[in-house]
Amino acid sequence: MNVTSATDSTSKSTSTTTTTSSNSVDYNTFLQLLVAEMKNQDPTNPMDTSQYMSQFAQLSTVEQAMQTNTKLDALLSSQSLSQADALIGKTVSFTDSTGATFSGKVKSISINSDGSIATLENGTKVAVGPGLTISQS
Repeated sequence: MNVTSATDSTSKSTSTTTTTSSNSVDYNTFLQLLVAEMKNQDPTNPMDTSQYMSQFAQLSTVEQAMQTNTKLDALLSSQSLSQADALIGKTVSFTDSTGATFSGKVKSISINSDGSIATLENGTKVAVGPGLTISQS
């Protein structure tokens, strides 16, 4: 069964905005495919409606899991910011890969996808993680 006509009407107007998620089917696309499948089925031999409901339930579950993951990511980012705020003004010491020991007061913290980076008052940037000792100033 060919159902490309169900997405042809919308793909022309949204082709520039949906090119990044070509491997996944979003909720609206699934509903369009479901309606097209129902419209184009053979009336003398209809498809099993329990399959429709099963697919719909699975898609709904995946969509809810994706929303949960988004909310968890936001929560983790918020927690990282709170922890980073507590480090500003503290004295940290660390040993670099050559064995030299450094220490200084934390001036700022930046958080990126690789983790947190503390910038000391002297301009030195330190990865916040194992090997970093934090003390009161």
